[in-house]
Amino acid sequence: MSTHINAPEGAIAPNVLLPGDPLRAKFIAENFLENAKCYNEVRGMFGFTGTYKGVTVSVQGTGMGQPSLSIYATELFKFYNVQNAIRVGTCGAVNADTKLRDTIIVNAACSDSCLLNQRFGNLHFAPVADFSLVRAADKIASEMQIRYAVGSVASSDFFYDKNENWKKWAEYGVLGIEMESAELFTLAAEYKRKAMAIMTVSDHILLGGATTAEERQTTFMNMMKLALETIVAVQ
Repeated sequence: MSTHINAPEGAIAPNVLLPGDPLRAKFIAENFLENAKCYNEVRGMFGFTGTYKGVTVSVQGTGMGQPSLSIYATELFKFYNVQNAIRVGTCGAVNADTKLRDTIIVNAACSDSCLLNQRFGNLHFAPVADFSLVRAADKIASEMQIRYAVGSVASSDFFYDKNENWKKWAEYGVLGIEMESAELFTLAAEYKRKAMAIMTVSDHILLGGATTAEERQTTFMNMMKLALETIVAVQ
């Protein structure tokens, strides 16, 4: 029985978008989905189900950080039989070739989280996105003619990282730092489901600079549309 998602059986679609911000979930529902209905308001973590181009899609806020994401993704996979999950969020770029407002299609996620250690001990699991979702998103992003890259991110438990661990990740080709994708990919592997992440670069840790509120809204729209079109493409 789900504890944090209060939705009746059948209320959540097999395809779910996962923004960290519950208000972004509300924005997606109101601006992209037809006949969207709210199925969850527990702890203010909104969830909605509607249709996009005839495909039933849900969007569920997950909060910030891997422990919070873990709660919602687990319940979606375990209790609501979600098959395809796409995280839609922001990241801080650490690669000079990645610019503000770019979209990143995430194919793998490094992490400093103890969640991986608790599962695997001294073993080193590699959290990766589902290839069929990544391949579809890559094709659609190219057709949309937006600035994007395909690559890895690092899911950190730190937002204010005094150790500047991002520098080490950057040495090994990581494109951006965020806080959730590694746990999503790991849970998808555990439950034999498909997952990926699509990020918007909202600030640049390496070069400095950040997007304005208006710019973030515009670039977020690209990310949201790409995620929804990817869901449609893999049906």
